[in-house]
Amino acid sequence: GVIGMSTREGATQEEEGDFVQHLFTATTHDFLMFFTESGRAYVEKVYEIPEMGRAAKGRSIANILELRANEKIAATIRVQSKRAGTGPNAADNTWDENLHIIFATRSGIVKKSNLSDYANVRKGGIIAIQIEPDDCLIDAKLTSGNDELVLITKEGMSLRFHEEQLRDQGRNTVGVWGIRPEKNDHVVASAIVNPTAMLLVAGEHGIGKRTPFDDYRKQSRGGKGIITMKTGDKTGNVVGALTVTDADELMLITTKGQLVRTRVKEIRETGRNAMGVKLLTLREGEKLQAIAPVVSEAEEEAKAEIETPAS
Repeated sequence: GVIGMSTREGATQEEEGDFVQHLFTATTHDFLMFFTESGRAYVEKVYEIPEMGRAAKGRSIANILELRANEKIAATIRVQSKRAGTGPNAADNTWDENLHIIFATRSGIVKKSNLSDYANVRKGGIIAIQIEPDDCLIDAKLTSGNDELVLITKEGMSLRFHEEQLRDQGRNTVGVWGIRPEKNDHVVASAIVNPTAMLLVAGEHGIGKRTPFDDYRKQSRGGKGIITMKTGDKTGNVVGALTVTDADELMLITTKGQLVRTRVKEIRETGRNAMGVKLLTLREGEKLQAIAPVVSEAEEEAKAEIETPAS
């Protein structure tokens, strides 16, 4: 195998572990959109991101984007460059008005924006969604106009709804209720429904489960939702949820700096009401902090072979 990017996967507890979470196959004319927890959007052309050797560490996104102090990235989206026609009369269809971005906040607010609203984002970013005090953006998804989403909360509730229930709103607006969590609950993840995939949910005590999307009935947005994981002493609170297929791999991140890579197909499939199975062994006082999709080693190697053809 070959190294795709130098990271700090072997980081100690004192260091911040790092790993490849997003691998975008992109042309230089494509765009990357970055959304911060405070609701701002930054857009960069791929060619403005420094090109480096395969084993290089890369540069901090904060420096490339000129983020404000204490701003953190909540979501990243690749927008594919699209042109119709050729020559001087070619039309740029990149910021397609048939595509949308759906935002989800910690408190349960969702908002749909038209992709075309982001065609001219200035350096320094713009407001994508107004975030209320004590709230923050947790995710943003690019949608087709005909997608369904699931919102998942810390206490194991979930709500599946069709994006038709949302109308496009201007950038400088708050949004509407997606799910109404109980008083001490909040949204930890959002996922796009894929009929050929499953929803994987993980609890802080290292318990996880994957369930077919068919187990989640469609509901009207703004309700309390239905149980996705029975949380309790064994599971702890839900720390994350992802749309996954058998070919995917996950990184499990713990509060003591442990990074454990695992294959989705090794996690048993269970029903929505089940508790789940053990994902990893935790030490005393250690909890699962987050789960993230990672680029599979096979994918990394295939990408590297494309970039370095045999001589």
